[in-house]
Amino acid sequence: MSLMPTTGHDPAGFDAAADFDTATVCPTTAVAGARDTARTFLEGLRQPAVDPDTADTVVLVVSELVTNALRHGGGTCTLRLTAHPRAIEVAVHDASSRPPRMRTPDLTGGTGGFGWQMVNQLARATVVTRRPAGGKTVRALLAR
Repeated sequence: MSLMPTTGHDPAGFDAAADFDTATVCPTTAVAGARDTARTFLEGLRQPAVDPDTADTVVLVVSELVTNALRHGGGTCTLRLTAHPRAIEVAVHDASSRPPRMRTPDLTGGTGGFGWQMVNQLARATVVTRRPAGGKTVRALLAR
């Protein structure tokens, strides 16, 4: 559960593309649509099915990553969901090359600071990869 900028192979296990059983990619400009996409994706998974608590966690992480991408990454992003045998991978691409950062949560002014810390606490691992064509992809690996 850490922020690890990478440019090639990443040790968190995200490179194991051969072990996924399904994936979906969705360009989005709305957080609600991303949450709906995640719920539909999770409901469609075969064995092993995702329990309701895990599904809620995945949807929360999708919501946080898409919100941050839309707010700080130019107003559009692409969501990719991948189901591995023992994990769900959430990947969000946006146009900003600036990585997420931990902030002190604002308890009174409503300016946030909770999301990235929460994503890192919920995920087994997080990885930020700068894309050669510009922008970045933020990925979170969650227990299935």
